[in-house]
Amino acid sequence: MLFDTHVNLHGEQYDDDLDEVLERARSAGVSKQVLICDKLTSVDRIAEISKKHDDLWRSVGCHPHYAKDHPDLTAERLIELAASDDVVGIGECGLDFHYGYSPREVQISVFREHISASQETGLPLIVHTREADEDTGHLIEAAYKEKPFPILMHCYTSGEELARRMAELGAYFSISGIYTFKNAHDVRAVAKLFPKDRIILETDCPYLAPVPLRGRRNEPSYLTHICEYLATEKGIAFEDVANDTTNNALTLFKRISVY
Repeated sequence: MLFDTHVNLHGEQYDDDLDEVLERARSAGVSKQVLICDKLTSVDRIAEISKKHDDLWRSVGCHPHYAKDHPDLTAERLIELAASDDVVGIGECGLDFHYGYSPREVQISVFREHISASQETGLPLIVHTREADEDTGHLIEAAYKEKPFPILMHCYTSGEELARRMAELGAYFSISGIYTFKNAHDVRAVAKLFPKDRIILETDCPYLAPVPLRGRRNEPSYLTHICEYLATEKGIAFEDVANDTTNNALTLFKRISVY
């Protein structure tokens, strides 16, 4: 049993074969998936997909690339969108200073609203951070001191210091196809710092297809390759990694267990 905690199935990449993609995932043992929201204009499409399938859940939020399109987004709006039973997380949100598609001050403001929504709903904050370790760490730590909230460091490729800081707050860390890339030595080294009971898996499809499928359109069924690679690296059975990471994800996404 595998749990893909981060899929982007609402994009045009899946317009022609979404049903087939989902069937391949189930056949590969991927029993649960979380559809990730990138911007508010995607909410309705993602909800439409989720409601058709009992093994899909979803998040609500705004990726930092699109913060500029939602500068007035409030925690109250996110809380309203998160009221549906199939919403299990807040995000994908955070800071991305690599591309800078949105001004930094706008990214920070919008990120703060997501943090507040996570604090109020108790739903995990799904964090994207790139070349923004210090600001990401400061914003999360400051808010956590005021009111704790569950944290998921999505597709973690940042530094050792931020990993340690987030681990101290009980954060979960998701491992993606990047972990399998030949030159991702730093990513694998930092991943050794993740507590065993807080490691989960994701594809981040359609992006980041794992080895040996790198370069293709990614899809949830490819999660098996990430699990296999992690199992080999740790010298344990595939089934143990699958069960442990799925149980960790269910502990994090508590609303799935409730409903």
